Amino acid sequence: MSNSADPFAPAVQTAHVWLRRIAEDLATEDRAFACRVTRAWLHTVRDRLEIPGAAHLSAQLPELLRGIFFEGWIPTKVPVSHRVSEFIEQFAAEAGVTEDEAAGLAWLVTDALRDLCSPGQLDHVAAVFPADLRNLLFGVNTGPFDEDTVDEM
Repeated sequence: MSNSADPFAPAVQTAHVWLRRIAEDLATEDRAFACRVTRAWLHTVRDRLEIPGAAHLSAQLPELLRGIFFEGWIPTKVPVSHRVSEFIEQFAAEAGVTEDEAAGLAWLVTDALRDLCSPGQLDHVAAVFPADLRNLLFGVNTGPFDEDTVDEM
């Protein structure tokens, strides 16, 4: 089937462009790894957003990544804790990486997505997070994080 006859071809192409960019930022040619880390980022950030914030972020994503974003989402169970330790634990488990690797990988995905989304979009989304979680996502400080911080949900 030619691409011109494939109604999904534009969505696939756009997803490949985004994934290629994220893979470049991760310094890998392993697209499966880049996709796994991106999925982990999308799910881990999504789970910490209120429903309107999640919908707003999802609108920025290409169709296939939007599907990944909503995969397994249970809107009645969000937002979950904003504790950095829990973010890193969830991200690492879903990405299949160590918790030591998770902070740097999360920042690299955030950095790529900041360029791919509309200007200021991720800053707006992350504004609802406590400073230590925003710092993790934007690479301001990769730890150690204060576990005694009182987090709001």
